[in-house]
Amino acid sequence: MDMHNIAAIVTGGASGLGKATATMLAAHGARVAILDLNEAAASAAAQELGGLAFALNVADDAAVAAALDAAERAHGVARILVNCAGVAPAAKTVGKDNVPHPLELFRRTVEVNLIGSFNLISQFAARAVAADDVAGERGVIVNTASVAAYDGQVGQAAYAASKGGVVGMTLPVARDLAQHHIRVMTIAPGIFRTPMVEGFPQHVQDALGAQVPHPSRLGDPAEYAQLVESIIRNPMLNGEVIRLDGAIRMAPR
Repeated sequence: MDMHNIAAIVTGGASGLGKATATMLAAHGARVAILDLNEAAASAAAQELGGLAFALNVADDAAVAAALDAAERAHGVARILVNCAGVAPAAKTVGKDNVPHPLELFRRTVEVNLIGSFNLISQFAARAVAADDVAGERGVIVNTASVAAYDGQVGQAAYAASKGGVVGMTLPVARDLAQHHIRVMTIAPGIFRTPMVEGFPQHVQDALGAQVPHPSRLGDPAEYAQLVESIIRNPMLNGEVIRLDGAIRMAPR
C-alpha cells in the first residue's frame, strides 16, 4: 500500500515506538491521527507532524469511536492502523509478605494492551470494509506485542499475558478480515530505547543493550517504524508475528 495521502491511525503515537511510526508515516505523505492518553504530548506530536491528536483510553469504545469519526471527517477513511499504546507494570504473582498480585493491576494491563488493541482493530476495520479497495487492499493493521509474550520475565505475568493475547489473536483476526482485503500483522519488539528505558540510569541501559546478541545495543524506535513501513508496502505479509529483537531471548530476570 502506498502511504501518500492515505489516512493513518497510530495509538501511543505521542512517544517511543508510536511517535517514530507516526513520523515515518507523515514523512511518506500519510495523514496521521495520534491517539494517546497523554494529551499534551499527543498535541505536540500532532502539531509537529501536521496531524491530529486525540487524548483517550484505547479501551474506551465510545471515546475511540468519536475519535475515529472525527479523524475520518478530517482525513478520510483510515487505511492504516498501528497499535502502539500500552502499559508495562511489574508485579510478581505473589509479592512481599505473601501479598497476591493486585487483580486490578492485572485487569488494567490486559484492558489497555489487549482489549484496547482489539477495540481499535474492530472499529477501524468496520470503517475500512465499507470503503473501496486501494490497489487491491482496504487496509493494513500492525499491532505491537513484545518478546515478553514468549520470554516473560519475573514480575511480567500481567504484561506477558496481555502481549501473548495480542500474538494469539493475530492470525484469527487476519483470517476474519481477509475477505475484506485487510491485512493484520504483529511486531514483537525486544528491548528498545523508549522513554521508559531512557528513564533508567545509563549503566542499566548499557547492561540491557549488552544482552542483545547482535546488534549488541538497544533498539532504535526508527527501526520499529522501518519494519512497519515494510509491512505496509509488502502485500504478502499477513497473519504473522515478527520478532524484532536482535536475537535476544530474555532470561528469567
